[in-house]
Amino acid sequence: MRFRNTILNVLWIFLPVLIAACHSPVVRPHAWLHLTDGSTGREIALEQLNEGEQVVYTWQNSMFRLMVTEVLVARDGKLVLTEVTYADPRGFEPPLSKTEDLDELFQTGGPFRVTGISRPFTRLVFRVGEIGRPKLKIGEKVVELEREVGFGGSVVLTIKTM
Repeated sequence: MRFRNTILNVLWIFLPVLIAACHSPVVRPHAWLHLTDGSTGREIALEQLNEGEQVVYTWQNSMFRLMVTEVLVARDGKLVLTEVTYADPRGFEPPLSKTEDLDELFQTGGPFRVTGISRPFTRLVFRVGEIGRPKLKIGEKVVELEREVGFGGSVVLTIKTM
């Protein structure tokens, strides 16, 4: 009888904890953005990303001399490209284009903006060119890729969950 009472007391203590655990929201694993020098493997940055947090990549296209902004969002342990803008050099809002035209627009030039993209990545390699002045904005941190690896270098971005 004493053993049975002990079991019941333990159940009464842990039952509310078990019920609360079952009803709590699922915690998604954090994603970590890791930047390294493509030649040496030197760590440039290691930043934790929250679900939905943006990473913004800006650079100047060397062929068309347009400023480019690519918006990536942390989702389910990946970075998802959601928006690309080739800015109008006159300062006007670039025309909104269709998602399915994005690959062609990258090649043909001219100002455009595409939203609603959903291209997931876990690894990206950025090559630093003569013109581009590429930068990655991760939260409040800005990483100037040319300053980190120099002209002709590369930066490798990987996303990992822990």
